[in-house]
Amino acid sequence: MAAGPQGAAPRPVGARAWTAHVLAVWFGCGHLPVMPGTWGTLGAIPLYLVVRPFGLPAVAATALAVTLVGLWAAGDVERRLGSKDPQIVCIDEVAGVFVTWLAAPSTWRGLVVGVVLFRVFDQWKPWPARAAERLGGGAGVMLDDVVAGLWGALLLAGARALHWL
Repeated sequence: MAAGPQGAAPRPVGARAWTAHVLAVWFGCGHLPVMPGTWGTLGAIPLYLVVRPFGLPAVAATALAVTLVGLWAAGDVERRLGSKDPQIVCIDEVAGVFVTWLAAPSTWRGLVVGVVLFRVFDQWKPWPARAAERLGGGAGVMLDDVVAGLWGALLLAGARALHWL
């Protein structure tokens, strides 16, 4: 770890640490000064727009891949910074919103409603999201958002079943 300016967090050193950092902050979204979680969620949209035309299995595979990569990247950044669930880490929001989008129709409305529902559940953290948040390391960072994504997907599926979407 290289020390940054006085009082700043240690900078990543080496290709592995930089890769973990870039992924964990979702290509810079986590460095935006206000609401990094919301920016991370919005930063997932370009990937979703690339993946969605390949169907639900591609969205599910992406959700799984981002979650698995996030377990490593978020844990690495958390250890480097020495703080639990650092605010700059937003790959967890990317994984969570992808889980919500599993139930979304492939329309702009489905995309937007998915983002809104995910953000509501990510902030609220209904059971068992809050319990998942208490896990250590990358699992604690990632899995509360995956659970929030499941709640969002559940509501989206209900809205679709009722023909509201």
